Amino acid sequence: MKKWYAMTDDLAHELALLREFGYTHLDLSSEIAGEGGGATEGSATDDWTELQRIATACTKCRLAKTRTQVVYGVGNPKADLMFIGEAPGRDEDLQGKPFVGRAGALLTDIIKAMKLTRDDVYIANVIKCRPPENRNPEPDELDACRPFIRRQIDMIQPKVIVTLGRFALQSLLEKAFSISAVRGTWLDYNGIKVMPTYHPAYLLRNPSAKKEVWQDMKKVMTELGIAF
Repeated sequence: MKKWYAMTDDLAHELALLREFGYTHLDLSSEIAGEGGGATEGSATDDWTELQRIATACTKCRLAKTRTQVVYGVGNPKADLMFIGEAPGRDEDLQGKPFVGRAGALLTDIIKAMKLTRDDVYIANVIKCRPPENRNPEPDELDACRPFIRRQIDMIQPKVIVTLGRFALQSLLEKAFSISAVRGTWLDYNGIKVMPTYHPAYLLRNPSAKKEVWQDMKKVMTELGIAF
């Protein structure tokens, strides 16, 4: 039996987490809060499953009305390397997984070239729902979704984050970086090294940029102790 003070601590964390994701009262569905409507034994609120449930039920921005499903993330929740993209596309929206279309196939090839698999890393987006017609995400949508990617990073604690594209970098670090200016340069997110690089979709349009991305990935491999 969990000690009463441990359960109280869990409840405090749960309330803080729900506030962070925009809930201002406790009239939550059973899908979010559990059948009992509150913290139960073993349901610490930084738990991975609980965060995914909250993300799946999120209606904080207009994208909730047009999505097919939330694209939460895939891979190893204890990964040393995390790839963060911008937003789901059509294929991702249909399958509920990030990077499963043509750009995803290219990302998979990049990961394989790094002597890793998708199961070794974690892959997510700063936006969890597809913007209609794959338009650029709006600032308020990025703001609404930012707590999810931050919480994912907090729980995974990767050694390196690779941001893919301008919106992933700008949303994560909340600075108006130009991807061409900082690509290949180590940045920092709360003590975690961040390597900005081009999005795989950009590489499909500009194949010559693959050489630059591979240079970036070799820096990541060196940081992680992977020989190339």
